[in-house]
Amino acid sequence: MADKSVKLLGLWPSPFVMRPRIAFNLKSIDYEFIEENMQPKSELLLKSNPIHKKIPVVIHADKPVCESNIIVEYIDETWSSTYPILPSDPYARATARFWAAYIDDKFFPTVRGIAAAQGEEAKKAAIETVFEGLALLEDAYVKSSNGKPFFGGDTIGFVDIALGSFLGWIRVSEKMNEITILDEAKTPGLTNWAETFAAHPAVKDVMPETDKLVEFAKIIFARMKGGAPPS
Repeated sequence: MADKSVKLLGLWPSPFVMRPRIAFNLKSIDYEFIEENMQPKSELLLKSNPIHKKIPVVIHADKPVCESNIIVEYIDETWSSTYPILPSDPYARATARFWAAYIDDKFFPTVRGIAAAQGEEAKKAAIETVFEGLALLEDAYVKSSNGKPFFGGDTIGFVDIALGSFLGWIRVSEKMNEITILDEAKTPGLTNWAETFAAHPAVKDVMPETDKLVEFAKIIFARMKGGAPPS
């Protein structure tokens, strides 16, 4: 039974909501998942995150915590006795935070840029930018994993959650644009990592099905083209 003292406000397709769900699963923490529909946004969401008015929000003992990576750190520090997510070494911890920020600020926007590109040349350029980012992440994976399955080594860590939460949407981009983003010939480490991550017990039940995400994406794109703002 879900612990009523721990609530997660979210929406199933959101990669950012997926992050705390994985963290809770890794630490075997029960929580109540409250599905938002965002149209309109609930009073609880607006009260819990009045600044950004966005998901995810974790409410623990009636106190809200916002922003996905901050939430994952909060979960790691609050339930510190099981399954550490961030490294204990200060330099390794700073490096993990750096790559998590890079994924959000630099890498994933380039993946979104493929769908926004107008014309074949623009699309080719957008895809090439994604591959440049993947090359950097491949190098980071090789260096941080030290031959082990995850960025965090033997276990899923902070960077794994940050990048892995986008795997569903990367697959959507591949399917809708008829391309291969995670290519074993170009990024063998990341390609194998993605399969291992997605199959992990803490991940597989919260990873959205690709076809279901594609249908959701079509609705969002149609709404954007029609001039309605995305939720």
